[in-house]
Parts: sequence; C-alpha cells; structure tokens
Amino acid sequence: MLQRAVVIVLLFSVWLWAPVQGLPVWQRALAAALTALAGCAPVLLLQALQGGQMDYATIARLQVPAGWALATLGLALPLVALRDVLWAGARLAGAPGAAAWLHGAVATPLALLAAALVAAAGVWLALQPPRVHEQPVELARLPAGLDGLRVAVLADIHATPVNDTRFVQTLVERALAARPDLIVLAGDLVDGDVATTGPHIAPLAGLQAPLGVWVAPGNHEYYSGYDAWMRHFRSLGLQVLENRSQLLEVKGARLALSGIGDPAYAQVARRGSDPLRPQGIAPDVAAVAAQARAARADFHLLLAHQPRLAHDNAAHGVDLQISGHTHGGQILGLDRWLIARFNNGFVRGLYPVDGMRLFVSNGAGLWAGFAVRLGVPPRIDILELRRPAASAR
Repeated sequence: MLQRAVVIVLLFSVWLWAPVQGLPVWQRALAAALTALAGCAPVLLLQALQGGQMDYATIARLQVPAGWALATLGLALPLVALRDVLWAGARLAGAPGAAAWLHGAVATPLALLAAALVAAAGVWLALQPPRVHEQPVELARLPAGLDGLRVAVLADIHATPVNDTRFVQTLVERALAARPDLIVLAGDLVDGDVATTGPHIAPLAGLQAPLGVWVAPGNHEYYSGYDAWMRHFRSLGLQVLENRSQLLEVKGARLALSGIGDPAYAQVARRGSDPLRPQGIAPDVAAVAAQARAARADFHLLLAHQPRLAHDNAAHGVDLQISGHTHGGQILGLDRWLIARFNNGFVRGLYPVDGMRLFVSNGAGLWAGFAVRLGVPPRIDILELRRPAASAR
C-alpha cells in the first residue's frame, strides 16, 4: 500500500507541473521532484522509524509538517483537475489568453497555495483539544436502571510528544467536568513506546467515575510493545478489558461491559520477530458474549476499537458497541470516498446494526502522521443512554 501511495504521488507531481508553459523545463522538473519529495515525506518517516534511523520523539514532530504537505497535495488534486478542464474548455472556446494563463506560471502555484492554506487550517483544527459533545442514544433493550446513564468516550487520543502531557491533561479535565457515570477509552491511546510516550499519558491516572475507567486496546497499542502498554495502563489505575467482560450492577440492572482485542493482531503476528509468540490478543467476541450470558447480564456494552466487525458483534447479542479508529473520516468528502470503504461503511456517529446500536467516535486526538481535520472536529463524547420514549412512560 505504501508503494502504491508513492507511485500516485510521483504521477501527480508530474501531472501538476508538466503542463506549466511559463517555466523552463529544468524548473518544472525541479518543482516536480520537490513536490514528490514533500508528498512522500510521511512514507520516508515511517521507513526511518521501522529501520531505527531516528527516534520516535523526533519523528512524531516531523510527521505533522509531513502530513500537512501530503494533505496539500490531496487538496490540490481537484484544483489541478479543474485547471485542466478549464484549459480544455478555453481552447475549444477559442480563448487562447485564458488557456495560456491556466497553464502559465501563475495558476498552478496559486492552486498549491490555496491548498496549502486550507491544509494548514486543517492541521490547526486537528491539534486543538476536543470539546465535549453530548449524544443521546436511544436503546430498545435498555433496562430501567440504566436509563440516563452517562458514558464518557475517549477514543483515539494518540498521545505523543505532539499530543503531549498538556493535551492529555486538558482531555482529563474536560471529561471530568461532564460528570460521567462511566468512562471508556476505546483504543489508540498512544503512539510510540512506553519510554517515549508513557510520561505524556500520566494525567489519565486522574480519570475517575462512579462505575470506573475502562480501556480496550486499539491497533496502535500493538505497534510499539503491546504487553508493556497494557502493564503501563494498569499502573495508571485504568482497568483493561482484553477479551473480558465485567459485570456492573447499576440500580438493579446488570450491565456487562466488555472489551475485545483488535484485528491488528493478525498483521502484527505475521511480521513480528517471533511469530510463534506475538504480543497482544486477537478479538474474540464469542468469549465476551459467553461471559455476559453466564453473568445473566440485562444489557451488553462492547468496546471494540474498529467498527468494521459490528455485524459480527451484533450476531453475538451485543446491545451497544462503542468504537473509534476512523477519526470520523477526518476530512469531509474523504470520509465517504475512502474511510467508509475500509470500515464496512461505518465512519462516525450512530448506526443501527442488526438490532444493535453502533457508535463511532470522531476521536479525541489524531495520529501525528496525518494530523489534518476539515469539517470533522475532535470530540470527547458523552453518551446518555435512554430508553425509547414509549417504554420510559
């Protein structure tokens, strides 16, 4: 997939500059080469990380401008297509002056500048601490004792030397100010290893709620030492759900709160240094469903980082699934065109799924490798569980 991305960037760079007639050939070639280098920077940084050429703290900080450069090219794509359509139209209409301007030395840099400014605004939005978003969730099978339960969702914090201690402290303060009954962290709390990022999530130890603070792993926990991260989460007082269901009794209702592993386990197991002993766990919804039934739960709430397995989870009797992973699609337009394709159509918000409700969070933070949001703000979600109006009376 990375190789395909590099090829696309190279082809786009040539397409961008080749038609520009107002510049000498060598300047167009140089501009195309620099554009390609900027667009490939995120891939080069990932390779540097995997090869151990740079430490993660440095790479995380470089990923932000690299992601901005890639976003600039992505946003420039429709502008460049429009440039060429208008150029063809001008030629057909017998307007050589307009055609010359469109393929001259001004139009293309202007398109890039416009895209760069919009991308910069997207980076700024992505790096802002999230606001609290209240979301009522009507659930047909919700017991009376759980009516009005407030669940704080912190998904995709992606703590790094970029989303640092101050960022995480702000999340904690805003989540606590919403006075939730239950706090869940739906995976991808961190990027990088414990030595680099561990200090930045220290404020999570301050999270408190009457029904506890619970964590399920996301794919990024698998990439930099899964076992070490699970130990570190527990050292902060976070209760980790690894294919485990916990029964919580609330006003006479029996709530099964479960968390499962992430499908990233299969990828990590294939490329791990010891494939016979990979770290982490594969998702096992059948196991947590059996635990919930054995506990005679009235309602089953599942934390599953990736939403794409929702139909599977619904078939096992889950009532409400809370997920993250998609970051809400990050950019309007990109969400439906790309993100939905890889997540079984689930991008953000509430979905009915075979009798289950699925909630997909926009995420509280963002991976530094592509820290851009346009029209999809970061959020701390407060889900207020409600019985249907007819049942509540």
